[in-house]
Amino acid sequence: MTRLVTDYVVVGSGIAGLTTALSLGESGRVIVLTKSREQESNSFRAQGGIAAAIGEGDSPELHRQDTLRTGVELCIPQSVDVLVEMAPQTIQLLSGWGTPFDQEGAQFALGREGSHSVSRILHVGGDSTGAGITDSLLKQVQAHERIEIMTHTMVADLIVHGGVCLGVTALDEGREPIAYLARKGVVLATGGCGQLYRYTTNDLVSTGDGFAMAHRAGVKLMDMEFVQFHPTALAIEQNPMFLVSEAVRGEGAHLVNDRGEAFMERYHSWKDLAPRDVVSRAIYTEMKAGRKVFLDARVLGERFEKRFPKIYRQAREHGIDPETNLIPVTPAAHFIMGGIQTDLHGQTSLPRLFACGEVACTGVHGANRLASNSLLEGAVFAQRVADKLSSLAEQAVEDVPDFSIPTLCNDKQSEEKLKQSIRQIMWDYAGIVRTDEGLRKGLSLLDKVAAQVKDGMLETRNMLITAQIIMKAACMREESRGGHYRRDFPETRVEWSHKHLVI
Repeated sequence: MTRLVTDYVVVGSGIAGLTTALSLGESGRVIVLTKSREQESNSFRAQGGIAAAIGEGDSPELHRQDTLRTGVELCIPQSVDVLVEMAPQTIQLLSGWGTPFDQEGAQFALGREGSHSVSRILHVGGDSTGAGITDSLLKQVQAHERIEIMTHTMVADLIVHGGVCLGVTALDEGREPIAYLARKGVVLATGGCGQLYRYTTNDLVSTGDGFAMAHRAGVKLMDMEFVQFHPTALAIEQNPMFLVSEAVRGEGAHLVNDRGEAFMERYHSWKDLAPRDVVSRAIYTEMKAGRKVFLDARVLGERFEKRFPKIYRQAREHGIDPETNLIPVTPAAHFIMGGIQTDLHGQTSLPRLFACGEVACTGVHGANRLASNSLLEGAVFAQRVADKLSSLAEQAVEDVPDFSIPTLCNDKQSEEKLKQSIRQIMWDYAGIVRTDEGLRKGLSLLDKVAAQVKDGMLETRNMLITAQIIMKAACMREESRGGHYRRDFPETRVEWSHKHLVI
């Protein structure tokens, strides 16, 4: 096995991984590993924006209150404090690295989204915020002499020796096994797991790899039952599904069913800007009653194309003119609030292993993520990871024994069938509405899939492990809270407040 030694190994090329790499680049050599192209990440796909209390009449305290309320008594307050207090300086950092945030005159333009009490969402190009930030970070990374990106590299597992994380094993584009050894530490910034579900807005690479790798190494995961479904994906059969940003509703669009009823007033006093779990369940309920659901954005008129050019182009490609037509929408798996349990500096339960971004559970999101806090969390906690990691003394990695990596499976057709089975099982039994009976049936069906997964099916194995963890956690939480809704336990129970499930 080829061995490459560096100071830091970062797995993932989204906003969390790239910000970590740039923040570490001044203190040592960094290798960034990503299993596809650099741009293949949920960060790159993010439309909505990034939240920060920088506007007139706003404050970190208001941002804190909105985050805590949306998290339904499951946020860790100290983590939220870090997030909202570091938000303004993080925007300045990203801007300094070249992110061209939209402006109104000399000031940053600020929009509003669901559950935010004021306008505090920054965008790039209207609805291309993730791409705008990620492109700017990539340019900085590619120009940095101490940072190297290895694309099309599938990380197989963590290297753990003597109770410490010393690196990762991986397969490069030529399927050659390589051990990447880190003198100071490893950072998982592998993103989410939306590809576990049949309908998702997540990039194809989001197969839960980081969660599964950490679990195999005995690392603690927390709050894995909390999966957020975005209410408004474009209801066109494709994978991933195209997201119709919440910001469209923030600009005045509203949901209607095929009877023309603006139904959200029946479900929440905030109507179309209610928390995402409420809106998703409302649409789910309408659909279960036989109704089709649409987003009516005709009130925006000609403003739509200017404000949301990417969404406008996508809709027109499918024969929908948002200025005159209703936009068909459906909920889709979007974000996981749980993840690898970390402290306020991204340290996991395994020494020298850090995590940040969607794969981490810092406690910021609680049971339900506040819109546009995800890109912010990735950038904020990446800085804190780098700060802590760069302060550690070097560790010896020369005596690490060889680790075997299974040869990748060449039977792509069989592997894809197994992936589709996992996606359908998760959608049917661990989706927007759950029951104990359904979850247990889902776990039984996943066991049958497990019996067919071969050693070289690395992605499928990761999907299966992460799916099982989500279902087990969902079985254990006998209440409804935020993104976790149990039809057999529909109430939010006081005794479950501030109670985190750690697996």
